Amino acid sequence: MNGLWTPDNGDGTYTNPVIFADYSDPEAIRVGDTYYLTASSFNYTPGLPILTSHDLVNWKLVNYAIDNIEEEKYYIPRNSEGVWAPAMRYHDGMFYIYYGMPDEGIYVVRTKDPLGKWEKPVCVLPGKGLIDPCPFWDEDGKAYIIHGYAKSRIGFKSILGIFEMSPDGLMAITEDHFIFDGNDPAHPALTIEGPKVYKRNGYYYIFAPAGGVKEGWQVALRSKNIYGPYEIKTVMHQGNTVINGPHQGAWIDTEDGDDYFLHFQDRGLYGRIMHVQPMTWVNDWPVIGVNPDEDNCGEPVIVAKKPATRIQDEITSLDASDDFIGGKYSLIWQWLGNHKDEYCSKTDKDNGLRLYALNPSGDQISTIWRSSNVLTQKLVCPYFETDIKFNYKGLVKGDRAGCVMMGGQYACIYVKKTGDKDYSIMYAQSEGGDLHKEEKVLFEGTLNSEAAEICIRFNFDKKTSEDESPVLHISYSEDLSDFKDIGMTFVPSDHTWVGAKVGIFALADSTSQGGYADFEYVRTKKLG
Repeated sequence: MNGLWTPDNGDGTYTNPVIFADYSDPEAIRVGDTYYLTASSFNYTPGLPILTSHDLVNWKLVNYAIDNIEEEKYYIPRNSEGVWAPAMRYHDGMFYIYYGMPDEGIYVVRTKDPLGKWEKPVCVLPGKGLIDPCPFWDEDGKAYIIHGYAKSRIGFKSILGIFEMSPDGLMAITEDHFIFDGNDPAHPALTIEGPKVYKRNGYYYIFAPAGGVKEGWQVALRSKNIYGPYEIKTVMHQGNTVINGPHQGAWIDTEDGDDYFLHFQDRGLYGRIMHVQPMTWVNDWPVIGVNPDEDNCGEPVIVAKKPATRIQDEITSLDASDDFIGGKYSLIWQWLGNHKDEYCSKTDKDNGLRLYALNPSGDQISTIWRSSNVLTQKLVCPYFETDIKFNYKGLVKGDRAGCVMMGGQYACIYVKKTGDKDYSIMYAQSEGGDLHKEEKVLFEGTLNSEAAEICIRFNFDKKTSEDESPVLHISYSEDLSDFKDIGMTFVPSDHTWVGAKVGIFALADSTSQGGYADFEYVRTKKLG
């Protein structure tokens, strides 16, 4: 299969990462013969993606658990805030996803059908700095949340907390208090966070990353009492591999009783990509990965045998193309903030997406950074070429529509209607910090097409055959054959915890609705 990223080698083995896309803080469970995966979605909506697989290697994006973030303030993008580090569980016929919002508290959504509609989010415990919640229902009927703390909001970190909640999992019923302090020199685990709670052979286990995202490792805590005290052991580290910071994820068992561990690796501009590791047990401690040292601490594997499965998944890859069939955008897209129905509609044709030129920020000069009506998608392979075709005849004077590659800073190319019949093509890059980001125009050209159609090409490829770091080249065509390079390059970066993204937009500087642009397709092919 000529997919964008296909980890399945077709010979009974797979190559990590199994998902080369920014599914940060991955969490997964198995229910029957199906694995369900979710991940952080931060300020992007719809949020809490749902992916499914039968073999832990071939994943499909099938749904989202939340449409918008409940708080009104997210109609202006609050980059890197919002929905952090979820935990998913299946209990008493119901699927639950718990997630922390660092400025608001711990929330839960639930459903009986993960591929259908999820219930409205419920705040289980309000409070700043409460993050990374994981639920646990014990045999005696009691239910708990174990979680971490965000130093940026509460003033401390490297501590895990616990509180009891109602059996239905919707409300905290005790005070929150500490159960493990990673700052204690007696059992240090600096930057311990992201706890996942399980029970095996009479032990309560907390799987948790420590040491930080880029260079950290995975630890396991165990105790005969859920409140502790807990022993601690490092169970996976980078070792002699190139897989930095292998941690934060989920322990998964197969129908045949084999164990695996899903975790992310921070890859900078690509975000946090996902690996699957074989896992075993020695003396009631997990050993994650391969080549365990004398302390039975494993390291990540690059190539491994696929998990045994009773349902054979087709070899597949995540998509990055969309023909907007029936005037709808596919699941690959997320808005930059909370979205409204008025942001888009179908075009006058059978297929195609109409983006309305709006200024939801209300700023005198609109910027992509503060506009929730920007559609974005994750990068799903290292090197690629994307063609984006749209018609701009519906723009009114002052409107602009085009494409963007977003990161900590971003580059955008767009058509702007500058007069009654005049259109310019412009290229701009952002500059400044998060609170005062501006767009600086670096290129401007005149468009001549009476058809008012244009195709933008993003070529994201290696700098040279010797230097594999990627660089973005941008070109455009009015006839789909002669592409003109704008003569500038851009290297995106991640933004805090979010990887770079490709996006499309239509913006106005007026606070009243402007015109529109009709996007015909977005088509991506793999390079390299």
